[in-house]
Formats: sequence, C-alpha cells, structure tokens
Amino acid sequence: MKRIALVNQRYGLEVNGGSEYYTRLIAERLTSHYQVDVITTKALEYTTWENHYTADEEILNDVRVLRFPVKHPRAKDFNECNGSYLQALSDGKPDPAKEAVWFEKQGPYCPAAIDYIRAHKNDYDAFIFVTYLYYLTVMGMPEVREKAIFIPTAHEEPFIHFKTYETLFTLPKAYIFLTDEEKELVQGLFHTEHIPCDVMGTGVDIPEKPDALRFREKYGITDDYLIYVGRIDEGKDCPRLFQYFLEYKGRHPESRLKLVLMGKPACMIPRHGDIISLGFVSEEDKFDGISGAKALVLPSKFESLSISVLEAMALHVPVIVNGVCEVLKGHCQKSNAGLYYYDYLEFEGIVDYLFSHPTEYAAMCENARCYIDQYYDWNVIMEKFRAVIGEVTG
Repeated sequence: MKRIALVNQRYGLEVNGGSEYYTRLIAERLTSHYQVDVITTKALEYTTWENHYTADEEILNDVRVLRFPVKHPRAKDFNECNGSYLQALSDGKPDPAKEAVWFEKQGPYCPAAIDYIRAHKNDYDAFIFVTYLYYLTVMGMPEVREKAIFIPTAHEEPFIHFKTYETLFTLPKAYIFLTDEEKELVQGLFHTEHIPCDVMGTGVDIPEKPDALRFREKYGITDDYLIYVGRIDEGKDCPRLFQYFLEYKGRHPESRLKLVLMGKPACMIPRHGDIISLGFVSEEDKFDGISGAKALVLPSKFESLSISVLEAMALHVPVIVNGVCEVLKGHCQKSNAGLYYYDYLEFEGIVDYLFSHPTEYAAMCENARCYIDQYYDWNVIMEKFRAVIGEVTG
C-alpha cells in the first residue's frame, strides 16, 4: 500500500472550517486506498499558534497524525510587519528576503516539521500540501518537489503576489484546484499550464434528517434568520456584515429578522437584540441551524471554495455572498441558488427579494441541492483524487 503524507498547519477534530477541515475530510477518505499520515503542528489557534496538543503522534479516524511543536508563537509585531510588506508590494518592490521573515513572523514557525519532511522524504510516495500561505508549505514543498501535489486554496489577495511564490508555484508535480476560478487565477499568475492538474471541490456530508425545529427550541429563536457559519473575524469581512445588517434593521424597523452567528469570535460583535452569537456549536446544531435559515450569508472577499456555502446548498438553503469574491460569485452563477452584492443597497435588495418572491425563492432552494448533486459528489471527487495521486506516484 502506498504511503501518502498530507501537510497542513492545523489538524484536529476541534478545527472546523477552512483548509484544515478540508484536509481532514480528504485524509479520512484516502485511508481506504493508502497509508495516510498528516504532518502538522501542535497549534490549535491560528491567531497565536500557541502549542495546544501534547501528543507527538495520535490516530484520528484511522489517520496517523504527526504533530510538531511551534518554535515560537506569532510575532507580536506581525501586524506592523505585515503592513510594511503590503506597502512594498503596492510600491512594486517585493523582497524575498523580507518575505522569509514575514513567513516566520506569521507562523506557524515549525522547523521540526520541515526537518521531518526532509529526513523522511523517501518514506512517502507523495506529499500533498494544502494551502499556499503558510510556513509548512513554503519551506516543506521545495524539499519534496518531485513527489509533491499542491492544493493551494488560492484566491486573489495581496500575499499571493509575493516574489517567493513565483518560484514555489512552479515546483509541484501536480495540482488539485478546488474551483475553475482558482485554476484560472493560478495559471494566469504563475503560468503553470504545463503542470498536470484537475479541478475538484469537496463532497458534502450532511445528516439525514436535520431538525430546524429542534434548533429553534434549543436557542429560543422564533423569527426568520440569516445565518453565518465560520470564523468571526475581520478577515472574513464580518464587521461589514454587521454594519449592513444593522443598517437594514434601521431602515426596516418592522422587520423581525435575526442574524445568527456560529463560530468563535475573533472580532467585536455588536450588542443588538437581533444579532445572536452562539459561539462554537456541535455539528448537530450547525446543520439544524443552517436547515432552518432563510439564507446563509458569507461576506468574505477571499474564499477558494467555502464548505459552509456548499453545506447550505446541500440543505436546500440559498446563499448571499460578497460579489468581490469570484469563487463565491461563481457558485451563485452556476447554481442559480444564490445572490451576490457589492454594496449595502444590493445587500438590502437581496434580503427583500428573498422574502417578497416566494416562487423564485422555492426554485433557488431546489437549484441549491441540484448543484451539489451535480458537482460535489464524494465518489466522483475521490476517484479523480486517486487519479492525480496515481499520476504522481507512477
């Protein structure tokens, strides 16, 4: 049986959302065909990278997880450092030497994981690096380039224009892209058309019978609500969502609409009776809550896929997204199950439309599930995934 390593900055049952959750979904499904290890850090919180896990090795759902200590947490002056590098980019003066310092300051700075990759290179048939932004990929992939599969989860943002990536993105033996938009972005920026690739998202796992009534009774929610699921922070443009929602409430004083938030807060949440922040919730509560929502809203400008959007669609729930993000806009256009906005008035118009056009809303609900069935079936995705691995391992 071939041995495969997946490399990601965080991994664990407590880590939900983002590339980390995607990595776990893929790793667990590869175990039926390969011996699977995950190379990761001992960190749980991405804002600090403080070591949290104590075990060097554990088995999670048949996946061997190798955890390495973060040498030091995110630098206290990282935000200041970040600003200077972004200014250098905007001035057209990228500097790989300064970028190397940026990667260390951002973290997770984990040289022990790189040492392991270097020392055990010949023990694995393929290394799968998930996410382009962090130290483990930047330092680890050059060590095993001839057997590397790269899942960059890339989207348009300032960092992708670092000089470092002009070399890094030419290294892998093969690519897996989550969306057509991601493929077009990477090939347009780095001219990687000659590197074998395939486009596949992720399958969507939802419970057989989510119970919206159970969710409403548990949390005492009787009115219509929009729902947000994921990290509640500035990077997801959550403050603008709060601003838009409160402006909507101010302009529609008769509305009883609520905004329900699921996820750990990393930014200020306004105190308002119609904004309900539940914090980290169980999987049961998450799916129950999504199933009862009028729509799932995702204000982020930077997404490479968005599992929460796909989960909502799988539950026949339309989505409201930021049109600045090409991937999210693409989901809406390809599915006819979502609407996107660029400013407050468009956000307001979308919310009003969902409540005032019941026939069209019902069609969006049906379109949502059809989109998932057509493009995000696990059997199709994993067959394609194994084909890419086969091409790299021979």
